[in-house]
Amino acid sequence: MRQSWWKILAIALLLYTLTAGLLWDVPRLPILNETIRALYFHVTMWFGMLIALLVSMIYSIRYLRGNNLKDDDVAIEFANVAILFGMLGIFTGMLWAKFAWGDYWSGDPKQNAAAIALLMYFAYLILRGSLTDSQQRGRISAIYNIFAFAAYIPLVYILPRMTDSLHPGNGGNPGFNAYDTDANLKLVFYPAIIGWALFGTWIATVRIRMRRVERTLEDRLLNS
Repeated sequence: MRQSWWKILAIALLLYTLTAGLLWDVPRLPILNETIRALYFHVTMWFGMLIALLVSMIYSIRYLRGNNLKDDDVAIEFANVAILFGMLGIFTGMLWAKFAWGDYWSGDPKQNAAAIALLMYFAYLILRGSLTDSQQRGRISAIYNIFAFAAYIPLVYILPRMTDSLHPGNGGNPGFNAYDTDANLKLVFYPAIIGWALFGTWIATVRIRMRRVERTLEDRLLNS
């Protein structure tokens, strides 16, 4: 139970997010109306992606310093979680865009940047799959992962703010908080970030254990 407290917390926070995010009253703002609820899901999933990518990048650095395959396991599985959150983030963003902008995909700089970021990490997975030697795969993919994260930050969080954009908080448009005076939004927003981050960590840790068990079984078969 002591080791599982954070998993229980993750479930509790996500249940709270789903319930409060869908049922609690939200500010009735022009154009946004009920779509402001995307703040609880779309935005928080992107925060979850950012956290997962940061962890992945840190463990890629650790791998380059120590050549420990366990660090590579953490790097790839947190990258996988980040990709999952990124896909969910784009999907929920498209739903929001349909009601706010009139179309699922309008070629907005923020949308395009998010798509390019996902493609960068899909390339990361393809790169790993093309290499057979575990040490070579770990080193090359770790270097790529570090540079991908370095490109991800300006691509998604800086460049869209420097050009015309329909997206809140970009291209001179105020973010949600500039419109909103209802502090109740934050009562769901911040717990949602923590909940998604913990849930992503849970998924990653399960997959890390599976990866290590598979490698152990493969080693035993080779040595038998």
